[in-house]
Amino acid sequence: MAEAGIIEPIEVTVTYLEMTKPPTRYPPLPLGAQIAVLRVKDIPLHYYRYLMDRVGRKWHWVNSLRLDDEELSAAIHSESRDIRVFYLDGAPAGFFDLGTERKGAVELVFFGMMPHAIGRGFGRWFLGAAIEAAWAHHPEKVIVQTCTLDHPSALALYQKMGFVPVAQSQERVVPLGDRERADILFRP
Repeated sequence: MAEAGIIEPIEVTVTYLEMTKPPTRYPPLPLGAQIAVLRVKDIPLHYYRYLMDRVGRKWHWVNSLRLDDEELSAAIHSESRDIRVFYLDGAPAGFFDLGTERKGAVELVFFGMMPHAIGRGFGRWFLGAAIEAAWAHHPEKVIVQTCTLDHPSALALYQKMGFVPVAQSQERVVPLGDRERADILFRP
């Protein structure tokens, strides 16, 4: 921060990846925990924002949070969206959001887990579940993007799971300040 109250943009490198054929096998379900992945229909805006904030806070996922109610509702309640929530021992632990609006492609728009689920061996399995759900839409390819603000292992994990980098770009991200975050998450 340059001075109190002013949040400086962060320069990031965005890597675009694609997968042109489904994996021949998926990571096995981890043992020893109660796990469920449920597809959400008509997700309430406050719950989507909660998931987005809890999963993406550390990684500065801000774009969807900054959408007003009408814009966010149009995006996530579209027939072309497939949103699924990962529950671990009965509590939300992550989510993924698939977009099917691109001709021939399914985009893994968002994928991530909450801090209490990270580092416990669920990442490969959960990404495998997202990839399997994406291929169930019968696309020609599955696409995803990650950036240098995401988890340090994100790019390597995508590549281990079969994604191939196809492009990069430079962007700027303006993090949320505490006041802006509170205004977004505690809307009436």
